Amino acid sequence: MLKDILLPRRRMSEQRRGLHTAIVEGIPATIIGNLLGGPLLTAYLLYLGAKSDAIGAALAIPAFANLVQLIIAFYMHRFENRRRYVMIFSLVHRSLWTATGLIPFWVPEGYWVAAYIVMFTVSYICAQSAGVLWTSLVADMVPAQVRGRYFGIRNTIHWAIASLCLLIGGQILNRLPEGSGFVVLYVICAAATVWNGIELYRYPNLPLERSIEASKWKRLKKPLGDLTYLLATLFLATFILIQNIAVPFFSYVMLDIVNFNYTWVTVITTIQMIVMMFSYYYWGNMNSKYSTRALLRWALPIIGVACLLWGGMAFLPAILVLIAVHIVLGVGVGGYNLLAFNFIIGDTPKSERPMYIAVFSALTGITGFAGPLLGGWIYKRVADSPYWVQSYGISMMTGATLLVMAFVIGPLVLKDNNQKSDR
Repeated sequence: MLKDILLPRRRMSEQRRGLHTAIVEGIPATIIGNLLGGPLLTAYLLYLGAKSDAIGAALAIPAFANLVQLIIAFYMHRFENRRRYVMIFSLVHRSLWTATGLIPFWVPEGYWVAAYIVMFTVSYICAQSAGVLWTSLVADMVPAQVRGRYFGIRNTIHWAIASLCLLIGGQILNRLPEGSGFVVLYVICAAATVWNGIELYRYPNLPLERSIEASKWKRLKKPLGDLTYLLATLFLATFILIQNIAVPFFSYVMLDIVNFNYTWVTVITTIQMIVMMFSYYYWGNMNSKYSTRALLRWALPIIGVACLLWGGMAFLPAILVLIAVHIVLGVGVGGYNLLAFNFIIGDTPKSERPMYIAVFSALTGITGFAGPLLGGWIYKRVADSPYWVQSYGISMMTGATLLVMAFVIGPLVLKDNNQKSDR
């Protein structure tokens, strides 16, 4: 498959050209997401003067914006030219996010954090609007029998690039004065935005298969009436709620509480990305042999173990513990990201898929939004607590809760179902 993907575009069939484009288009998107997101997003917010509660609010925005996918799914019939709208929404998203680099030049200092949150919110509303359309388009484009392996390869390539971007971004911030370092990162992302727009135009515009239900409310009832799908989705949404109390704050704790410098934080996060890069490939291959639900039951406890490992800081050097934490987290999150995506495009009926995607995104978006807000509030409340509570106590308690959920509830709601899907 990899050889077919890497062939020159002019020699490919229409379908293979689309698969190739989905990989190449993701490269500039990955550059932007990793130079402006993750630990570097936390670093930029700290540079703008944000505290833990404001950082929590910003980290919650992408999940909150998922709610817009429900609106897009309601009116999916108006978005028949999916390529056009994916291109418009994606370009607005990345242009606005890149424009946040102008805040220190154009906005009075007292409003820096507020301006960032407003621009980031609008940017991610556009991102999630594009997301449901892109997922629907790519699900139609990738043959079901190679879907797990294809996305394993695609994600492996993108996470290799993400790892390199994060290392380079950390070095830029360390070697240049803080303000100048962020200017360089944002200039790179402006160029990547232009490249991304060119690649988005090359996507095939496949015909949209309409729902058999004329009423949008009847379309909504389809996923809400699918008990096995709904229980699995509610469980995953609750898991994300608990997980997001701690995991999005790993970079904040390393930078602001443990007091690591940018280099160590980006190196540790890069190690996680490299592990994710390889894990995507292996999870994708396993997905061709085992069901998505079975593999989710294996991946979720690994995330809980990663949170629990923070407790090793009580008796081991912090750097060793945090490297181990992020290696384990890379395996677990890599599995979850790939398998959750395959769950919503592979275990759902094709004609109703946009609404299934939207309901999944809305429910996980609500809890994904609430988690960082709750986490930010907790970290603010424990600001005067003993060091162990702030540094590893919250992560440990989160990990213990996740393990109980994964081993007690997970096997009940993630049982393999026998209903027909297009896998």
